[in-house]
Amino acid sequence: MLKIGVFGVGHLGKFHLNNWKEIPGTELVGFYDPDDDASKNVSEKYQLARFVDADALVDACDVIDVVAPTNYHFELCEKAIKKGKHVFVEKPLANTMEEARLLVKLVEESGVKCQVGHVERFNPAFLAIKDMSLNPMFIEVHRLAQFNPRGTEVSVILDLMIHDIDIILSLVKSDVKSISASGVGVMTETPDIANVRIEFDNGCVANLTSSRISMRKMRKIRLFQKDSYIGIDFLNKKTEVIRLKEPQDSNVFAFDIETQTGKKTIAVANPLIPEVNAIKEELTVFRNAIINNTRPVVSEMDGLMAMDVAHQILEKIGNNIITR
Repeated sequence: MLKIGVFGVGHLGKFHLNNWKEIPGTELVGFYDPDDDASKNVSEKYQLARFVDADALVDACDVIDVVAPTNYHFELCEKAIKKGKHVFVEKPLANTMEEARLLVKLVEESGVKCQVGHVERFNPAFLAIKDMSLNPMFIEVHRLAQFNPRGTEVSVILDLMIHDIDIILSLVKSDVKSISASGVGVMTETPDIANVRIEFDNGCVANLTSSRISMRKMRKIRLFQKDSYIGIDFLNKKTEVIRLKEPQDSNVFAFDIETQTGKKTIAVANPLIPEVNAIKEELTVFRNAIINNTRPVVSEMDGLMAMDVAHQILEKIGNNIITR
């Protein structure tokens, strides 16, 4: 039975508590949060022990789940890893690249498991294409959110776009060749809206737009590759696959078009979307990695790579950002 301690019981932390309680082979032993009012409510609602000393909670656990603000990630993760505890940490991995590299080094030296909370990897709409052969050469992403003060201690790049950076890096098996970016600070002193173009050595190009000051929400990614298009709607949990080929499934909608090279068949499919709670799935997968001694699906290296690209984007935006 893996003993779990949760650091941070704010909005997202409560989701983690709810899901840990339902995952077999784990036991919630307590939580740590400096907010007295929030802690009192959580203790009463979940009948869960509040630890007022971070070290004491680490000592009482096999696994710590860090859902605290980003600037506390390094301190808490370092503390746990040095004591041989497994670590699940919400994205981004750390507050700075130096901290992220140090955490990767600590994980490698200690042999503990570390998973970074890039939850969109476990979104049902994305899982629906996990068995497809993917080699995208053009990617278009829109992630738009309404303004919420929560999370604004970091830029929109590290708050929202990093989800899509991680997804893209997991799909494109090539090194980044170049990055161009622009951003505008509207509600905060950091970019609240940004547009980015990433070019890869294999010729793939990804265009990303992220905003946390939009009137409507959107979380979509479009993948274009030879003879096919894949559209993934992370928000509404829908996936569409359009291919230039003969349909293999009688349930697939198809129609013919005439081209300069002859008749082509357009096959349109909507893959079955699994009934998955993304947060519960990522925590369960992490539990499995610990029990089976396997590599976490989103490892500390994945977290570092996503942060590296995110910080390159921030560097490109640099002093050109327009602030209020």
